[in-house]
Amino acid sequence: MKTVFRPLRQALLLALTLGFVAPVLAQPHKVDQQNLYRYWILLNTKVQMDVPNSGLNLDKPGCAAVTYTVGSDGVPLDVRVVKVVPKSDLGTVARSAVSHFRYGPSLNNKIGQPVATYYIVPFNAPKDPAARQQLTDACKLPGYGS
Repeated sequence: MKTVFRPLRQALLLALTLGFVAPVLAQPHKVDQQNLYRYWILLNTKVQMDVPNSGLNLDKPGCAAVTYTVGSDGVPLDVRVVKVVPKSDLGTVARSAVSHFRYGPSLNNKIGQPVATYYIVPFNAPKDPAARQQLTDACKLPGYGS
């Protein structure tokens, strides 16, 4: 009697293990913007943005960090504004810009593996490279590896 239940018990244990592991494996790999080229190449040279006529701090220097997943077709999915520095109404503008990005797979990503990443959109940034870098550093997000 024990030999009959052993394969059934092992199959049930395997099914439960796969049920817990599958969602973790299905999540896209997180990649920072500097290493995104290894998976996807931005095809746009210009993007359209929806800009409000009025709002909070629209004329101040700032940035917005927008997270998204480059889907298997090269179109951004699940586009979300997660950080805006300083507080302003420019988050919707950043979301609008990123949602219009289009990507093509790199030579290393022929299967079109989806990748989670983020993009920092600077607004009214200074021309000085050091000051511009300091501005965008405020919007960097942790947890995005190479």
